Amino acid sequence: MYRENYINSLRTEMVDLVRTYLSPVALKYGYSDVPLETTIKWRPMVLILGNYSSGKSTLINEFLGADIQAVGQAPTDDSFTIISFDENVPEGDPIQTTEVRDGKFLLNDPEYPFEILRKHGHRFAAHFRLKKVNSPFLRNLALIDTPGMLDSITERDRGYNYQDVIGDLAQLADLVLVLFDPHKAGTVREAHTSLRETISARTFEDRVLFVLNRIDECSSLADLLQVYGTLCWNLSQITGRKDIPTINLTYSLRAATAVRTRGSEDSTSFLYHLQNQRKMLKTSVLEAPQKRLDNLASFIETHSERLDHFLEALINYRLRLRKLRLRTWAAGLAVGAVASVITAFAAANQQGLDGPLDPGVMGIASALFLLVLVAWKFLPLRIMERIFHRRQMRNINQLIPLDNQTRRDSWQAVRALVADFLSRKRGRFSLAEVKSEYRSIHRVWIEGTREVRTALNEINDIMRDEDREAEADENEEDIPENGEGENDQESTFTIVTKP
Repeated sequence: MYRENYINSLRTEMVDLVRTYLSPVALKYGYSDVPLETTIKWRPMVLILGNYSSGKSTLINEFLGADIQAVGQAPTDDSFTIISFDENVPEGDPIQTTEVRDGKFLLNDPEYPFEILRKHGHRFAAHFRLKKVNSPFLRNLALIDTPGMLDSITERDRGYNYQDVIGDLAQLADLVLVLFDPHKAGTVREAHTSLRETISARTFEDRVLFVLNRIDECSSLADLLQVYGTLCWNLSQITGRKDIPTINLTYSLRAATAVRTRGSEDSTSFLYHLQNQRKMLKTSVLEAPQKRLDNLASFIETHSERLDHFLEALINYRLRLRKLRLRTWAAGLAVGAVASVITAFAAANQQGLDGPLDPGVMGIASALFLLVLVAWKFLPLRIMERIFHRRQMRNINQLIPLDNQTRRDSWQAVRALVADFLSRKRGRFSLAEVKSEYRSIHRVWIEGTREVRTALNEINDIMRDEDREAEADENEEDIPENGEGENDQESTFTIVTKP
């Protein structure tokens, strides 16, 4: 109970940190279209992607324990479906869909974190929906089912940008499952783009699990090994990684049972040895809520660092512009002063050097000085600012130091946003305000993230202590009262104190 309260308290504090410090700056400078906390305030989510007929719906039904999603060999569903838990249904009722809401409701209800998807338009909203299901599997998380990835250009024309939607959802999700099936161990065009470009740019590699589904449809273990090898090779080519990514193996137990009833039990006997694979995948999905805190910490670290570099670039641009303006104004003052002196000197020659200067001449000289300054502001100064702006945009990577790969990666994520803001403002923003906001964001990035990580370590210590206590209690219950089993106490002690 203490651990759960601590986790909830820490989650609330992290969301408040984002709401108080990061969101105002992100909205002000166009870093984000919506408050950043809208994407993290809801429950943990698992995004499920895959080629069409890769068994996404079948796997979801297996998790939920009921036939909730339509299944079939051909593409059966072209909608993005959020599957969430319905808390209002009494326990013990049959698992079923209790409520369905359309995309317009889902995109406009502040309870849900999908406001960022509004930009994809009405045609996307027509293919977006919410299902509430009373499955215990969903008690602490939500699943996101997606349309199957396609290869044909005509089928791929969905009426909205599929890759952008996938990218936004991957950014929201705490875990991404990418499914393949034995019949298409290769990848179709949309899958190639999603893995190579979209997902890799919008989420972290450790949040992506590759899954070979429907392995019960392999005719033998040799067939499974051949499919597995083909998929490993294809993924290594797509991801560009020299190491082969881990591929989880799974299947629907109900579907496998149906196959065995048709007389193919011998050919699928190898599935018995892969039961642990199914359990490991299900455990990974159920652990998504535990990963949420780490993901929130990474969220704060990532966005505070990117905003830090964003504001650093604006400060450097503004400082350079101020130097240019000072130099240009100094030149203008010099030109105005020279023009005034020449005018006064010419008037003095006409009057004679021994006589005092006519006040009218002094007035003309002063007016000439002011006229030169006004003209300087509207002509040379603006020309110099335009030249300066074009030069800075052309060499925008020089606005901040990029002396390590971490800074280069972070800068790459905000580079276009910085360019867009500078193109719109052209230096017309307050340097004092940017400096103040930069100090605040920098403090969050350096100090706030350190405090968050310290709190997470405390949670891990609490979890380890509770696990040890639970393990010790179990071991004490296993020791007979008559003293038998005393020889096992040393082994038991080692297990209990194992870090």
